[in-house]
Amino acid sequence: MDDPTDDVASSPPNARSRDLAPLREALQKLRGEIDHRFPPAEPAESAGSASVEPQRFDWIALFDELRERLGQLGVAERSNEVDSFGLDPMTLERGRALMDFLVDRYWRVEIRGAERLPDAGPVVFVANHAGVIPWDGLVFAHCLARERLGWPRVRILLGDPRVTLPFAQPVLARLGVVRACRENADRLLSQGKPVLAFPEGAGGVTKVFRDRYRVRRFERGGAVEAAVRQGVPLVPLGIVGAEEVHPLLFNASTVGRALGVPFLPVTPSFPALGPLGAAPLPVKWQVEVGEPMDAGAFEAARARDERRTPALEEALRDRVRALVARGLSARGSTWF
Repeated sequence: MDDPTDDVASSPPNARSRDLAPLREALQKLRGEIDHRFPPAEPAESAGSASVEPQRFDWIALFDELRERLGQLGVAERSNEVDSFGLDPMTLERGRALMDFLVDRYWRVEIRGAERLPDAGPVVFVANHAGVIPWDGLVFAHCLARERLGWPRVRILLGDPRVTLPFAQPVLARLGVVRACRENADRLLSQGKPVLAFPEGAGGVTKVFRDRYRVRRFERGGAVEAAVRQGVPLVPLGIVGAEEVHPLLFNASTVGRALGVPFLPVTPSFPALGPLGAAPLPVKWQVEVGEPMDAGAFEAARARDERRTPALEEALRDRVRALVARGLSARGSTWF
């Protein structure tokens, strides 16, 4: 469907001027009427100086300024450096103080094994996942941006149920969230950007509290296959803490579909407490970074046997499970 604003935006300046001519004429008449009824005060003449003509208020200039500002309403909050995937450095900068507080004081995130990361180049991080709000991805991307100042921002791949939500999608895109598909993974890696993937997919999002940190079977993910095709290192992660910030009791699928969302998460505080129930719990986090895996070695093996890619995914899953167990042991208490 054509956007009616396109015709106005694409019309020549002379046409737009003709459309605004009646309004300009009305403003001119209004200015004349105001000047007639409320004449400006005559300035006092000083000796030896000529009289100064009184200044009149330019109503047409005010109208032009208001029209220009209304046309740019809502645009000033975005920077001019938004990339093709929607990442906005200005949004990241505005949220940096909040993320610093969450990472350093609220969740007390500790990352171990960051020295194993490669110095440069694209990389695919593979991690366990849970929760509707991708706190795990946002926290890891923020921490890595502080650890590796020269790295591009980590892009977080999420499935359709969340990235397509009407109100969440623009905000998530500005924070570096990208729709998880093979084409996007290929584009990001070819541009040299690190990618964070959650191969558990929907199984991780709907994981209830009693199943926390039980890594589900990996789905056939585009990021892993893209890493194999391009020979990009695969780095497993074990993230402990994110699966407890919103303890999911059960999913109200019927109510969610009635509201137009895939499901309605029910936690001890949400939706009972309304918006306040969406506040995350102050649990302690532990992030374990595993040894990078050479995905290029699997490309030659897959040329001989197509079943090697599922074997790679199972090997990744085993490493993620081991890192999660290590993180749980290193963290100790959930709260302290």
